[in-house]
Amino acid sequence: MEAKSTISVDEAEIQTDASTPAVNAGEYEVIHSKSPVFYDLYTRKTELQHQTHYCPGCGHGVVHKLIAEAIEELGLQDKTIIVSPVGCSVFAYYYFDVGNVQVAHGRAPAAATGLKRACPDKVVISYQGDGDLAAIGTAEIIHAANRGEKIAVFFVNNAIYGMTGGQMAPTTLVGQKSTTSPFGRRPGNEGFPIHMAELLAALEAPAYIERVALSDNKNIMKARRAIRKALEIQKNGSGFSFVEILSPCPTIWGKDPVEARRWVLEKMIPAFPLNVFRDRVPEIPSMEVPQRSVEEVLELAAKPEGQNASVQKHAHHFKDVKIKIAGFGGQGVLLLGQLLIEMGMREGLEVSWLPSYGPEMRSGSAHCHVCLSKERIGSPLVSRPDVLVAMNEFSLRKFAPEVVSGGLVLYNSESLPPDFVAPGIQVIPIPAAEMADRLGSTKAANIVMMGALLEETECLDARTALSVLEDKVKKVDLLEVDRQALAAGRLFIDNNAHVGAVSQPDGFA
Repeated sequence: MEAKSTISVDEAEIQTDASTPAVNAGEYEVIHSKSPVFYDLYTRKTELQHQTHYCPGCGHGVVHKLIAEAIEELGLQDKTIIVSPVGCSVFAYYYFDVGNVQVAHGRAPAAATGLKRACPDKVVISYQGDGDLAAIGTAEIIHAANRGEKIAVFFVNNAIYGMTGGQMAPTTLVGQKSTTSPFGRRPGNEGFPIHMAELLAALEAPAYIERVALSDNKNIMKARRAIRKALEIQKNGSGFSFVEILSPCPTIWGKDPVEARRWVLEKMIPAFPLNVFRDRVPEIPSMEVPQRSVEEVLELAAKPEGQNASVQKHAHHFKDVKIKIAGFGGQGVLLLGQLLIEMGMREGLEVSWLPSYGPEMRSGSAHCHVCLSKERIGSPLVSRPDVLVAMNEFSLRKFAPEVVSGGLVLYNSESLPPDFVAPGIQVIPIPAAEMADRLGSTKAANIVMMGALLEETECLDARTALSVLEDKVKKVDLLEVDRQALAAGRLFIDNNAHVGAVSQPDGFA
């Protein structure tokens, strides 16, 4: 009786050498093929673009395949976003044909949280190694799990820092040698290995936590089921899922692939027992968020805490405005940005505020990025501002070259520096500090600049600004100074602004 063979093929026809005739794939059953969740070519290296580029025997390639198969089987390819931080896990975006976000070391759970909350219909995966998740990212993963964020976390634990040279990781075993523990890990000196699955299982919010291993085919199949289950939980929106995967790292361990697999079985599993630590739908009280129209939101925002402030919706003449405000600490730079985004929110705009400042409370450099938009804001970072508010000469010289062509600079001074050149942008000097001092408080210089900004750009309504000031400023005498400062800034633009302005563009748009 003739035996029938079943083999794996990826193409329509298998090409052989000249002495062997071509074999039609139709005569065979295809049982293994490359998942369509992977890219056709892997562009990390120019050579061998049809192959992954992890070290021989590395567990990352196996985990990648298991994740890709689960995404394909569950029909999630068009809904999945993978967040990969620093480490060998960073290469995920070269392989997975899904949404990909690369983030800073340890910050994947925080970024995944933001992505999931902004895109609740997506399946968000945080893919991390032990040096990333259990070291610099410890706080991120604990708080994401404690909040029960609806993300799937795949934690590849190979007990070592792989990419950066084999340093001791938080999960390095007792007695295991590394470049930073040449005598082996000693609990009295380096502490014990951290058991992340057990640590997170002590929290109330996680829905599913399991530890699996890539030691042999039987355990790899268990890992496959765990990964699929974690993604099913995300598909169903049931809660936070965490799969810890004990994985070989032959190169850094100094072992061949077969020996490395055996080391996972004989050394890692006894130290990190395989188990399902949590499998339930957590009872997390839901927060009912009232659905209100824009008009209702504006009305409520205009009357906080029972105050009778009245704000009308402004007819915004722009799609979005990017503003950078810069100066010394103590000049109200960050506060001015906060006031602007509060105004934007009350007028129904999407807003963002990103501060940047040194360690000094006063006299140190400080600036902030402000975005006002009619549409969702992709990033709070403003690298090319439409408007620069420069509270000192240092900020003027540093940030004016970043302003877009045809943009606007408001400079806190009576005149511009003699050697200052600003081709293609409009620069208006405003003696805001002197004006505020005459009104009774130099601290109000930022409010003078705000009034000038509103009058020149008409990006927000001055009535909204007045309402915000009335709500935020509690001292009666300072509030009166701020009212006058706001009016003074607007009046200065009306009466004096363009007399000394540099480079007159067509106007703010």
